[in-house]
Amino acid sequence: MAETDSNPAAEATERMRAAGTAMTENGSQLGLTILSQAEANTQEAFRAMRAAAQASDLNDVMRIQSDYLRDQGTRSMAQAREVGEMIAQFGRNAVGQMTGRG
Repeated sequence: MAETDSNPAAEATERMRAAGTAMTENGSQLGLTILSQAEANTQEAFRAMRAAAQASDLNDVMRIQSDYLRDQGTRSMAQAREVGEMIAQFGRNAVGQMTGRG
């Protein structure tokens, strides 16, 4: 008689393996996102430094610095939100895979 029952241990092992593979892929995706964010931040910093170096007076330098700091704060919040959402989605996916619902 052929065995028709599934093997829970084998299924759990396969789900764990799939979750591990997904975590590796997610880590790579997260790393690339963070690198892209760092690159954008660096470009903006150099843009502001270039503008400050070409400023005509101290008031201009102060305005450029103020604009940069305001924009960087906004950019940082958006970047943190993006990374946080990615991590939360990765967690939901991992739990779904490990429980067999994903």
